[in-house]
Amino acid sequence: MIVAIDGPAGSGKSTVASRLAERLGFRYLDTGAMYRAVTWLALRDGVALDDEEALASLSRAHPVSFAEHDAVEIDGEDVTAAIREPEIDRCVPIVARHPAVRAVMRERQRALGLLGDAVIEGRDIGTVVAPEAEVKVFLVADEAERARRRTVDRPGVGVETLTSDLRKRDERDAVNTRPAADALLLDTTELTIDEVVERIAGLVAERRT
Repeated sequence: MIVAIDGPAGSGKSTVASRLAERLGFRYLDTGAMYRAVTWLALRDGVALDDEEALASLSRAHPVSFAEHDAVEIDGEDVTAAIREPEIDRCVPIVARHPAVRAVMRERQRALGLLGDAVIEGRDIGTVVAPEAEVKVFLVADEAERARRRTVDRPGVGVETLTSDLRKRDERDAVNTRPAADALLLDTTELTIDEVVERIAGLVAERRT
C-alpha cells in the first residue's frame, strides 16, 4: 500500500508522514530530502545550478536511497545531516524547479514506492508520482500557524520573515502543490500531530478492509 501525503510548506507533512510510517510499519520516503540530496551532490561536484540537463544527468547517475532510520544516502554515503545545512536551504529551490530534474526524481520515487508499503510525502505525490496510491491526503493549515511551525526549524528567524518566505514559496510551488481529486483534505491548524496521524491511520485501516 502507498499512502501519499501532499501539502504546502509548514502544513506538517514531514512530521506526520514520519510518525505515520513508524506507526504502520511502512517505509517513509521524504521526497523533499531527495531534492536536497541532489542539490548537495551538485554543490559537491561543482555542477552549475542553472544547468538543467547536467543536473538531470547527475541525479540519474547517482540515485538517492533511504537506509535504516530514514537515513538519506547517495552512493552509499550518509548525507542526512549534510542536506540540512543552510546552503542547501538556499539552493534547493533552484534545483527542484527544473522539469528535467523533477522527471528523474519522480521516476526514482516511483521505483522506491514499488518496494513495499510506503508513506510518501512531498509535492505532487498524489497527482503525479503515485496517482494510484490507495490513500491520498492533502494537509493544509492557516498561514500564521504554518509560520509558527517553521520557527521550530529555523530558530532566530522572525515570524514576519518566515511568513513572507512562505508566501513566496507558495507562489513558486503552486503548480506542483494541488490536491488529487480523490484526496482527503485535512486542516491541521488546530490538530496535534498525534490527532492527524490517528485520522490518517484510521483511513488506512478502512482502505485495507
